[in-house]
Amino acid sequence: MIIGNIGDDFVHLGLNISPDLDTLMYTLSGKSDSDKGWGLANESWTVMQALEKMGGETWFKLGDMDLATHLERTHRLRAGVSLTEITSYFCQQFGIEARIIPVSNDRVHTIVETPDGDMTFQDYFVRERCKPTVSGLSFQGADKALPNPELIETLQNQSLQAVVICPSNPFLSIDPILAVRGVREELRACSAPVIAVSPIVGGNAVKGPTKKNLRELGHPVSATAIANYYRDFIDGFIVDIQDEATAPEIQKLDIAVKVSNTMMTDLTTKIELAQTVLNFSSCCGKCTKRFKEKDSPCGP
Repeated sequence: MIIGNIGDDFVHLGLNISPDLDTLMYTLSGKSDSDKGWGLANESWTVMQALEKMGGETWFKLGDMDLATHLERTHRLRAGVSLTEITSYFCQQFGIEARIIPVSNDRVHTIVETPDGDMTFQDYFVRERCKPTVSGLSFQGADKALPNPELIETLQNQSLQAVVICPSNPFLSIDPILAVRGVREELRACSAPVIAVSPIVGGNAVKGPTKKNLRELGHPVSATAIANYYRDFIDGFIVDIQDEATAPEIQKLDIAVKVSNTMMTDLTTKIELAQTVLNFSSCCGKCTKRFKEKDSPCGP
């Protein structure tokens, strides 16, 4: 099961757009535009071009095939179908076997706080290209949103083998999920080990504004800072080989550490990292505070 962030979701041109859920679907179906990192491959832009000629808003690019996704999602939402059901239907149409669900069927909006005032996420991320200084973040509606029942049921399942926090931006991608009422608590109570993969490699973010956000919010740009940020609910942390020196200080946080190549440059390295995460999680369940000594099976 894959949990999608909905803090990025918004209504644009009258359409309900779920960027993170769509990226997951397009990627797993093999239809994503790997060069852009978003949208569909072999996309056309006829509607955007026509809209631009009419003086419409084109700062948020929607390809013609991508528009079909948003049109159908909007139609189904207005008919009373839940976002979970819609996402499941889309996955079937795309031939995706993995179960992708939103963290909640309720609305949650990431609000970016800046010295010049609050901004919606897409205004910050797309329109302003992450240029404004981030002084804080809030997640509108998260305190009232109900977590997806499938997520809670899975986290409470004693047969669950592992929970993986992917190497995404902790503030913009992971926090909106954790902010939904009860999710963080369920991760703490979960019987399966919770493993996070560092988005910092060699003192730099692999992509996006993670490095910038860390500095602006008062954190060091390091794998240790990420581990410390997650320390209340993770059991294990995977750092890149370039950050091997950080392993001892992370272990002092009572977090088991695995050092591995985390740079995913092609399908082979993606599979290798996934296997590393699974292997690490299989022993990390024993890595409580009693087992985090130097000779722990979950050590570097």
